[in-house]
Amino acid sequence: MSRPIFEVIALTPQDAQAAESGGADRLELVTDMAADGLTPAVEDFAKIRAAVALPLRVMLRIRDGFAPGDLDELRARAAALRAEGADEFVFGFLDAEGKVDLAATEAVAESVAGCRWTFHRAIDHSADRAAVRAAVGALPGLDTFLTSGAAGGVDAGKDVLLAELARAGEPGHTQRILIGGGLRAEHLPGLRAAGFDAFHVGGAVRAAGWQSPVDAAKVAEWRALIDG
Repeated sequence: MSRPIFEVIALTPQDAQAAESGGADRLELVTDMAADGLTPAVEDFAKIRAAVALPLRVMLRIRDGFAPGDLDELRARAAALRAEGADEFVFGFLDAEGKVDLAATEAVAESVAGCRWTFHRAIDHSADRAAVRAAVGALPGLDTFLTSGAAGGVDAGKDVLLAELARAGEPGHTQRILIGGGLRAEHLPGLRAAGFDAFHVGGAVRAAGWQSPVDAAKVAEWRALIDG
């Protein structure tokens, strides 16, 4: 059995190198955490790509919130990142009523055709997460849902996560559950025992929040806890 996936948010090459040194398996690349993570510049992606050998999932999100904004701009950024070598992405959009914006999500999925991607925590803020899963579950390349089970984080969403894990393999539930959002170290033993095998952190591996860099020692501590 392969070891669990441990994904760390990186904003800089230094973050990426520390995460790799500490034992992360994959990085999510973003900028502007004040807006909960937006698409990084192509130049920043290139610097991080040159700094580490880890797989990189790049956020496609150009505005705070879960509306797609200007789709032409979003697709152009995806194309520029692909031209620079990006081949894994993170995105997902909701409309004003909290329903999945399927047209926007499909359009961006088409822009990254042939790439693997994660539907991010928009699902936790949706009006009906089952409807989101049903709508996007068959889109090409989608292999992961990043979720805490609820907008309030893992504490509020644990029962939802357990219920979805129990349906693994069913239509709309073939993707891996990547747990992130309010995830703390004390959650890990119970989540691992329940069978979850993918975890995502950002601020938890930094000494003083988003103004401080990723700490390789903290990454290593999480890696040890995840591997159990």
